[in-house]
Amino acid sequence: MNSNAQSPPKSLPMWKLLAPLAVAVVVALIPAPLGLAPHAWYFFALFLGCVVGLILEPLPGAVVGLVGVTLVALLSRWVLFSPEQLATDGFSAANQAFSWAVSGFTNSTVWLIFGAFMFALGYEKTGLGRRISLWLVKAMGKRTLTLGYAVMIADGILAPFTPSNTARSAGTIYPVIRNLPPLYDSHPNDPSMKRMGSFLMWTALASTCVTSSLFLTALAPNLLAIALTESTTGIQINWGQWFMAVAPAGILLLLLVPLLSYWLCAPEVKAGSEIADWAGQELTKLGALTRHEIMLVMMVVTALLLWIFAGDIISGSLVGLLVICGMLLTGIVTWSDILDNRAAWNTFVWFATLVALAGGLSQVGFVNWFGNVVGGQISHFNPLMAMVALVVIFYLLHYFFASVTAHVTALLPVILAAASGIAGLDMQMFILLLLPTLGFMGILTPYGTGPSPVYYGSGYLPSALFWRLGAIFGLLFLVVWLVIGLPWLMVIS
Repeated sequence: MNSNAQSPPKSLPMWKLLAPLAVAVVVALIPAPLGLAPHAWYFFALFLGCVVGLILEPLPGAVVGLVGVTLVALLSRWVLFSPEQLATDGFSAANQAFSWAVSGFTNSTVWLIFGAFMFALGYEKTGLGRRISLWLVKAMGKRTLTLGYAVMIADGILAPFTPSNTARSAGTIYPVIRNLPPLYDSHPNDPSMKRMGSFLMWTALASTCVTSSLFLTALAPNLLAIALTESTTGIQINWGQWFMAVAPAGILLLLLVPLLSYWLCAPEVKAGSEIADWAGQELTKLGALTRHEIMLVMMVVTALLLWIFAGDIISGSLVGLLVICGMLLTGIVTWSDILDNRAAWNTFVWFATLVALAGGLSQVGFVNWFGNVVGGQISHFNPLMAMVALVVIFYLLHYFFASVTAHVTALLPVILAAASGIAGLDMQMFILLLLPTLGFMGILTPYGTGPSPVYYGSGYLPSALFWRLGAIFGLLFLVVWLVIGLPWLMVIS
């Protein structure tokens, strides 16, 4: 055996590496259910193995997805294509398998995700995101409640162009606000955390969960869900449709978050000038707006207007590519910056492979079969009540997931299939009711979304407080979404 061969990290349990394979093999050995073709069942077995890999994460998600599509392509004669397809004159299983394996890389939504990551890179390179945060803190930081609103507004401004809430909140907002509590002698892992720190940290996390639902491009799994939905149902949802659907409930929740945090996580310090003074000093160090910052603002506003009003003229994905070209030509970012953006490329590969895998479920006929089976069991349900029940189940099951992406990949095709089997159910309305919950559900647990571990680990949100607030805000988000969002969707549909 080669002594130089790399082995899995010692800290990684071997069972995490073997579990996905074991699950796939065990499921494949079970006879295919009545009415489902054997090749579709084998595909589902491999898909389930990939989902287990995404949940356990023995390897990065992109690697799991890449291995999954490669295995399916290699075994395509048995898992991807039916005997009838294979018997068709001129059908090349090898070429068709490869075309399927790379189909996710031509998906427009995957490119929109990539483009949005480049927006975030522009914010980071120019320092515009930090400047916006400091401006708001300086203007609104003399009272603790208005400081909470400043944090919320900063996240809201950055959200439409930052598809990673980890980059937006944990990477841009958190580094600014972590400097604020010590100015009022509020320290982590200390009773003094109640003076200021707990309120600020919770407000920041709750705000980013709401903005992640309000804007399609504020959370990468939103875009993944849109792509999976299109490949499964053929229904397309654009940026403007999403925003119009979520706006009434989302904007209300944004306005409520700082106030509710102020009541439920009450800061002992109510006012003071130290924070505004500190922000002013930091802004002085930054100096005047640079040329690159001004140009980025112009590009961001243009992109937002095109996303909202020009969807019939220019694809949202092409808008992203247009802005990337603009940033490259003006020197806001360099090609080396783009090549070095590992998060963007990792997400690009990860989501492209997941889109192909989820699309394969529909291609082999598994989604239609499952929808008919489930639909037959709940066909007596009122379509409206069925929609609400499926949304609540989808939302609460997030307690069992440490990744919104894994949640989407594992459950979305199943929930969509179940809904498609219910007679009289409006699928487009259901999709617009279901998918925006992906941002809201991140508030439930300390591991529910990317920024959660950062705020949980800040030392200002002890475990008992986090779980209590997570349950309260999680329930509030869901209730407001259903009470306001559903009637609104019925009006605009």
